Amino acid sequence: MRTPHILGLLAAASAGAARGQSLDQEIDRRATQVAPQVLAWRRDIHQHPELSNREIRTAQLVADHLRALGLEVRTGVARTGVVGVLRGTRPGPVVALRADMDALPVTEEVDLPFASKVRATYNGQEVGVMHACGHDAHTAMLMGTAEVLAGLRDRLPGTVTFLFQPAEEGPPAGEEGGAALMIGEGALENPAPAAIFGLHVLPFTAGRLRVRAGGIMASADVLRIVVRGRQTHGAQPWRGVDPIVVASQIVLGLQTITSRQVDLTAAPAVVTIGSFQGGVRMNIVPDSVVLLGTIRAFDPAMQRDIHERVRRTAQRIAESAGATAEVAIETPYPATINDSTLTERVLPTLRRVAGAAGVESTPPLTIAEDFSHYQRRIPGVFFFLGITPAGTDPAQAAPNHSPRFFVDESALIVGLRALAHVAVDYLERR
Repeated sequence: MRTPHILGLLAAASAGAARGQSLDQEIDRRATQVAPQVLAWRRDIHQHPELSNREIRTAQLVADHLRALGLEVRTGVARTGVVGVLRGTRPGPVVALRADMDALPVTEEVDLPFASKVRATYNGQEVGVMHACGHDAHTAMLMGTAEVLAGLRDRLPGTVTFLFQPAEEGPPAGEEGGAALMIGEGALENPAPAAIFGLHVLPFTAGRLRVRAGGIMASADVLRIVVRGRQTHGAQPWRGVDPIVVASQIVLGLQTITSRQVDLTAAPAVVTIGSFQGGVRMNIVPDSVVLLGTIRAFDPAMQRDIHERVRRTAQRIAESAGATAEVAIETPYPATINDSTLTERVLPTLRRVAGAAGVESTPPLTIAEDFSHYQRRIPGVFFFLGITPAGTDPAQAAPNHSPRFFVDESALIVGLRALAHVAVDYLERR
């Protein structure tokens, strides 16, 4: 026999489920309504791309839209960033959603009616400009999410902060920018979010979602090694110290760090030298050589250990030859580490959006994202949205940062719905 107390609890649970189902349906209905506008925004932004810290037109488009929705809007955050705050009429926590706005110095080779023809100056060079990493799609989807949730203001139990961030790809030389500067200028304050979510488009099947708990993307360190020898005639190398030979030995020595010195069964890691600069003439041993490279890791302790091993390897190889090696390592991108508890909480939401078969576990990727800076302050989850057309082998699709990078726009409504549902579910179930 059911007691009145139990009957009351069942009735309340049933009413709550009905409210939740109704709200879910309303989110999807509104997402469908705004989807054509999301495509229009994406195409407009794609046709008018702007480089890092130069996203003036894009920021204006975003700010005007958020103001029209009645949000509290701050502009000029981290130079061109926009922060919009949507306060629900019901009490509750604060959650943040983030999109990046900047394009890349890439000349577009995709035949689209809205292809970019823009050219600009980047670090002193004239370059083509293209949204070759999908930030145009990210911005448009979050603009659409803001419109969906603003229409549900009376039913929101809490507050949603929308972060439209510049310079995710890194600021120009000599400038600050990106997520770190957004945080430094108060993007996570007044109100302070308790959690943050974001997504990124990648070339896998359109409309599918991928996520994982823990390290999902690597840290990206900038490595610079200056090897100093002693210049001499190429015909008499014994009269100097050849930094080209020493630097070559250092390059080979660095490869043993990840292949022989760290436990790759614990987490992946990469040490890559991508630039070897030295010498001006075939018969002159130069005075110095500059090596430029990158270090990728998923575990912060392993990252620190690799840094020490890189310094020791370079310096001791140089010392053995009578040369010196100056090692500098910058760490602009920490590893993107999804909060495990929050990831488990968001999985049912993602499956409801994309279907159980449409949500996959992703392997850790050695690319990097400055979303990681937000995750160092508050729990966060970053996930991926597939944008490769059905019938196309993702392995043959152009990767991010390619001049042939292509977005199947049918996936955008899935990303829009995912962002909206993730935010509302977090507020409802906190």
